[in-house]
Formats: sequence, C-alpha cells, structure tokens
Amino acid sequence: MKNKLLMFLVLLFPTTVTAGSLICSGKVDQVAYHGNNRLMVKLSSMNTPVFFCNPGSDWKVSGEPNRVMSPDTCKAVFSIFLSARSTGETINRVHFDGDNVPESCSSFESWQEIFIRYVNY
Repeated sequence: MKNKLLMFLVLLFPTTVTAGSLICSGKVDQVAYHGNNRLMVKLSSMNTPVFFCNPGSDWKVSGEPNRVMSPDTCKAVFSIFLSARSTGETINRVHFDGDNVPESCSSFESWQEIFIRYVNY
C-alpha cells in the first residue's frame, strides 16, 4: 500500500530539476564584448569567461524564466566589472544562476550563458 501511495504522489507532484546557483568572488581578470552583442566576465576564481547580458535587449537564461536583466542593468553591472578591473579591487560576491551554472567557480564550460542575480563590490 505504501508503494502505491508513493507512486501516486510522484505522478501527482512530479519533481523538476532546478537551475544551478553559485556564488563566486575574486578580481576581475577579463571583461569583454562579443560580436553578437553580449558581454562577458571572468573572475580570478573562474576558469573561463561567461556571457552575462546583452546591452541591447532583455537577458534571460534557461532555468531562470522569471528573471530578466534589462539593458540598463546590464550596462550598470558591466560598469561595476570595468571599475573593479581598472582599480584591481576584488568583487566580494557574484551570484550566478541558471541551467548552465556549474557546482564550482572553476568548472564553467566555455561560452556559457548565465544570469547574474547579485553583485557586491
């Protein structure tokens, strides 16, 4: 009876895989513009740069359908990274979200699109 009840609950309330979430910090090693109108960043704790916004349109990534970075916010966040890069200061916290977010800051795959939820400089 327990097995049938458990199976019924699984069918009634299917589980979903949630998007990844990760907090990284470090000095800004790279800020970049990519020709398809996307901006990239790489912190010293990261193994490769990632795409984080588009200064010409709203930015969404898979796994975060209800979060949007506007073009104005994109430009502001890019400015934060540029400032940290030019002064050599450390970014204390960047919260990355989305399906392409790995388990550690040093294991991003190349050319990944992520959502930045929070930056503390």
